[in-house]
Amino acid sequence: MILPAFFGNAFNIFLVCQFLRGIPKEYDEAALVDGANYLVIFSRIVLPMAKPALCSVGVFTFMSTWNDFMGPLLYLDKDYLKTMSLGLQIFIGQYTGSWNLLMAASTVAIIPMIIVFFFAQRYFIEGISFSGLKG
Repeated sequence: MILPAFFGNAFNIFLVCQFLRGIPKEYDEAALVDGANYLVIFSRIVLPMAKPALCSVGVFTFMSTWNDFMGPLLYLDKDYLKTMSLGLQIFIGQYTGSWNLLMAASTVAIIPMIIVFFFAQRYFIEGISFSGLKG
């Protein structure tokens, strides 16, 4: 269940790629002149500058895996392993639905996404707004 989310999807890879292309090469060249190796350049220059894009990808990945319905439906067969999105399906029957309980459970299911977004809001907005710009 967790492993496919680590391989990434095309949008997240494109977002990070475009963000990294926007970082000027002069920073790398200046660090090379100062005597830094490539690992130091990546860890101390590129990675801190890419934090908004990586945080945006983290928020997108969390939201897509938290809301995933088809993956757990196909992979899981035991009731105690089912995710929240599969649990919401219980409130809708074939002929009737408990809409009041479904809305209450949906509100509870949305709370972790709201918390993650509020913690990463600053980086998320920077990553989305600066990823397509060339400097």
